[in-house]
Amino acid sequence: MPPNTILLSQMMRELSAQPGFTEAMLKQLDANGKKGPALMTPELVRELRKRILGSDWQGLDRFPGWTMREINPTVRAVSHFASKNEKLAAAAAVHPGAPVDAATAKQYLDLGPYSLDKAETVSLDEPSTLPAFSTEGLVTVLGAGVSRGDGPNALAAEHAESQRLADVLNRLAANKLDDAEQFTTTVHGSTAKTPQELIQILAESGNKVVVNDTRYFANFGHFHDKGQDVMMPFFVNSEIVVPHSDGRPLLVPVSHAEYEWHIHGPKINAEISYYFGIDGKSEWRTMDTLDQPWVLKRNAHEYRDADAVEVTRLAGLFSVMYMHQHAERPTLPFGGYYALGVCQDGVSAIEKKMTGNVTLFPNTADAALFTDPRDAEINALILAIPKDREGKKPEPERIFGSLPTADFNAITIPGLASDLNASYAAWKDGTLERTYTTWEYVKALIFLLSAVSIALFAAVRTRRFLNSQARQRGPLR
Repeated sequence: MPPNTILLSQMMRELSAQPGFTEAMLKQLDANGKKGPALMTPELVRELRKRILGSDWQGLDRFPGWTMREINPTVRAVSHFASKNEKLAAAAAVHPGAPVDAATAKQYLDLGPYSLDKAETVSLDEPSTLPAFSTEGLVTVLGAGVSRGDGPNALAAEHAESQRLADVLNRLAANKLDDAEQFTTTVHGSTAKTPQELIQILAESGNKVVVNDTRYFANFGHFHDKGQDVMMPFFVNSEIVVPHSDGRPLLVPVSHAEYEWHIHGPKINAEISYYFGIDGKSEWRTMDTLDQPWVLKRNAHEYRDADAVEVTRLAGLFSVMYMHQHAERPTLPFGGYYALGVCQDGVSAIEKKMTGNVTLFPNTADAALFTDPRDAEINALILAIPKDREGKKPEPERIFGSLPTADFNAITIPGLASDLNASYAAWKDGTLERTYTTWEYVKALIFLLSAVSIALFAAVRTRRFLNSQARQRGPLR
């Protein structure tokens, strides 16, 4: 365990008996209000409550430990419930080609002081005048010494510049939306009308521009107990058997993936990220809140020069595609999160385009929803990546590739490093085993019984045929 860190079970052992605390904590995890990369459906909230009230502390520290096959129906059930709600029925109809109105833009794309209905040119040659970093709206006090949310990290000093750059890139991407007034930005004597043009200008004007494909363990709690970090991963059953464990499945924490832009130069010093979050926003954001040490960090890929420009172009197109989706399907639960993918889907699609491979799990986008011809390029990228919606066992390279470190011994989540080391070694030497569901065992048994029945039938027919032939030949003399 990292210093100053406790397990979720330790916090709940001490505080679950306090009247109202468990419900206050669970309310914080309600997916409709969550601002981050993890998903909590009502069914998962009920499961979490059951483990807390039942004092299942071991189960709490490997929550939920379900396969994607088990998680998927809990999300579909929410979608079904929403579609049955009379007040939502009319609005839930799909509106192909629907333009993005001001209300949708305000809800799902952070533009700072800029707007879609105003054409303007903004200069980046002068320092940003936006406010410095603040925890206002980021940290919530639950009582009993517990808070949710994180303070500043080492990048917070650049917050004003980073926030301005994120706002500008989001607004430049929005130029491709129907009816949007054109927005431009100038820097170093050049003008940009798209996100990729701005990044190219910065790279060609003496700024160091690096884009990283970065993975972390997702922290779905962000809780602090009396100043201590609360370790709160979200475990998924990988359907890999941990070697020498009597069939125990490998449970892996869900990872969070994002692209990160690091820009340093004579006029701009900014650090921003892009991902699609539970808030329903596919956009550039600041990344200056402090991560708890156990989430770790790994840069899976690094892009510079033309590659950095291309990743920027694709991220901008993803932002536009998601805005179209919000306009067409305004009542998708969780702002479309899960049905339209999670944070990994967009990163996976761009990784596939840039490297030819996909090393992230899970991907949840429903391919049937990506049909808008305005977004043909991004639709094709989404269709090209593996999906984890229908229960297919995830490939080991995606399970291990999602992890925020290649050195499993650096992982501080109790018991996980040894499980990963053993499972990874088995994968590499060809002895890796997969788990099987009850239905898979039933299907195997049905197949076996069918094969035996066919063999017996064939044997009986053969015996009858041979006996018939023998009778026709008569007795041997």
